Amino acid sequence: MKYRKLGRTGLKVSEISLGSWLTYGGYVERENAVNAIKTAYDLGINFFDTANVYEKGAAEVLVGETLKAHPRESYVLATKAFWPMGDGPNDRGLSRKHIMEQAHASLKRLGHDYVDIFYCHRHDPETPLDETLRALDDLVRQGKVLYVGVSEWQASQIAEALTVADRYLLDRIVVNQPIYNMFERYIEKE
Repeated sequence: MKYRKLGRTGLKVSEISLGSWLTYGGYVERENAVNAIKTAYDLGINFFDTANVYEKGAAEVLVGETLKAHPRESYVLATKAFWPMGDGPNDRGLSRKHIMEQAHASLKRLGHDYVDIFYCHRHDPETPLDETLRALDDLVRQGKVLYVGVSEWQASQIAEALTVADRYLLDRIVVNQPIYNMFERYIEKE
């Protein structure tokens, strides 16, 4: 397996990561999901990705339980928050309340003290950017999150977030997770 640095950080991740969207906790039988994670780890994949919303947390539980068999320092674990996790008006988005509650809920489901990467699963135009970034910075300072990332943000939104982070001396976004493949190449325009 080949490894690369994650952006400008010193964190090294495998060139291939294993995600859990539309798979673990519902669509794939538990035994097959566990075997997939174990096999990926045995082949040198050290980067495992999930999200709170994947099967309403069931994917996080399965990923966390399976990875517990390995030393925590041997893998990079990422999760995300944004999408609704309940019916209430504050059960979605990137408000401080939702980020903090979902980060803590994810850690509990994963059975870990920290995640290596915490992604904002989408941009939230209803929440001030400095509120979102301050909540993420607090999680980093508490040691519950090591690196901050975004998923499906536009280049202009990332640039604005970096400007705000620099202005208020907050932890910076270090990774973007866009949909990008041979069919979806829209990010090339930006």
